[in-house]
Amino acid sequence: MKIARYKFLTIAVFVWFVFPQAGIAIPQTDKEQEIKRIYKRLIDAENKHDLPAVRALVWNSPSTLFVAKAPAGWHGYWGIDDVMQHLHEMYQQPFRIDPIYDEEKAVFITPEIAETYIPVQITVAYGGQNRVPKPFVMVLIWIKTPQGWRMTTDIPIPVPPDPAAR
Repeated sequence: MKIARYKFLTIAVFVWFVFPQAGIAIPQTDKEQEIKRIYKRLIDAENKHDLPAVRALVWNSPSTLFVAKAPAGWHGYWGIDDVMQHLHEMYQQPFRIDPIYDEEKAVFITPEIAETYIPVQITVAYGGQNRVPKPFVMVLIWIKTPQGWRMTTDIPIPVPPDPAAR
């Protein structure tokens, strides 16, 4: 009888600790998939140069930040109007982003704030750039609003070439 109680207690403790964590992981996975779907919608809209569709996915705030190559150097564009004006100017030239979706990561800083990380190839002729695809890592911050998830910050980080072997 003692052995049966011990087995039951062991199973109960196991279930108590394991299944609650499994229950937490399932919604997180759903949230990750939701963020990844929205990221893909944003990239598809950018590649189509569809400013209204892009604007609908960007946080309508003066704190929105988009870091990008400017006609002279790199620049932070602040606020949705400044960001959209910059995108409008960029879209006058060839512009394309090709993400490596298999390497995309999404993490949640809080239930309402997420960060995505994804390697991409960006082809752009804006600001005197050569129209050759270049590797970047895109880091985006997302905020959950009453209208859904919106991109708050977009920081593309250029990936330098590997040093030549000696």
